[in-house]
Amino acid sequence: MIIHPVIKGQVAKSCHPVGCGRAVAEQIAYVRQAPQIAKGPRKVLVLGASSGFGLASRIALAFGGARADSIGVAFERGPSEKGVGTAGWYNLVHFSHQAEKEGLIARDFVGDAFSQEMRARVADYIREDFGGSVDLVVYSLATGARPDPQTGELIRSAIKPIGGQTCGYSIDLERDCLEQQCLPAATDQEIEDTVKVMGGEDWVSWIRFLDGEGLLAEGCQTLAFSYVGPECTHAIYHEGTLGRAKAHLHRSADKIDAALEVIGGQAHVVVCKALVTKASVFIPGLSPYLLALFRVMKEMGLHEGCIEQMQRLYADNIYRADGVIPVDGERLVRIDDREMRADVQAQVTQILAQMTPETFRQLGDYDGYKGDFMKLNGFGFDDVNYDQDVDLDPFDAA
Repeated sequence: MIIHPVIKGQVAKSCHPVGCGRAVAEQIAYVRQAPQIAKGPRKVLVLGASSGFGLASRIALAFGGARADSIGVAFERGPSEKGVGTAGWYNLVHFSHQAEKEGLIARDFVGDAFSQEMRARVADYIREDFGGSVDLVVYSLATGARPDPQTGELIRSAIKPIGGQTCGYSIDLERDCLEQQCLPAATDQEIEDTVKVMGGEDWVSWIRFLDGEGLLAEGCQTLAFSYVGPECTHAIYHEGTLGRAKAHLHRSADKIDAALEVIGGQAHVVVCKALVTKASVFIPGLSPYLLALFRVMKEMGLHEGCIEQMQRLYADNIYRADGVIPVDGERLVRIDDREMRADVQAQVTQILAQMTPETFRQLGDYDGYKGDFMKLNGFGFDDVNYDQDVDLDPFDAA
């Protein structure tokens, strides 16, 4: 079948299997030539492994110096009579194929990472076929809903401000326009539900389960990802329901860290740079900031995508030669350091002050922003023929 991009609002309704392979190959090529991870982990579990920071972590740790074997857990769909499936499915297929060519183990579990059944399957595999333990657990699940672990009831998050309405611009990628969007204040229940879905409860539960099963190696590290951002994004992010969830995630790291002390392990939250991901395009008010940020950081030679961030994280921060993980006063690992530089933020602020629905494409890096979004779904690669038939049969099993 011939596959072209279909976008509805901020949602990609199609993906290109060959293009997804090209995206994975580009990331592998980058980490091969980047500063290498010298003392990395050997057995890695990535929860949320099919895109964004989870996929980039897996690629960096496999091909960026550590040569780590990995297990990936992700909720994705393969090709069927209903359609081509999801980009994450093809990312898993291509990554596993490339890792196995290198003689590395790359085992994928496709399904609900929140379920007890999935935890049991992963535990059995670690115990029986993966050497008996893992020395790094990366928690990179991004979802809008999660089943309550006690009742099974589906809990949904709400990306909203707290304390009052907030208005800001968002990008409609389907129509290439900037639109004003106003969000009402979250209710107490919406705040609680967002923390339940996007906070650290499930991360704590996974680590507690793995530790209880004796599957964490001596010195095991575990990481989760967060974002802080500048003041202009705080109303909807840092001080909104997302911020409450991230604050819970940060506290959860301290709880896990204390529990891992007995095996010499550590838990950290990593504060990353603002990027185009499948989750970030839905955050109202963040898109104009990204347009300005991308332009400034590219002009200054400081721009990074997911793969550049993850290679730098593991090579320069988590697995440094001296064994010390640098943290800030709140024990957070900050790889948003380049984004938050005063000179970067000063220029971003100037651009945002002039940005309107009429000027956003000229003032910001809209082409880069949309290009990143398209590549998340396998489109926009110059060396892929998008008018050529794609045979989906080789991709029908991950």
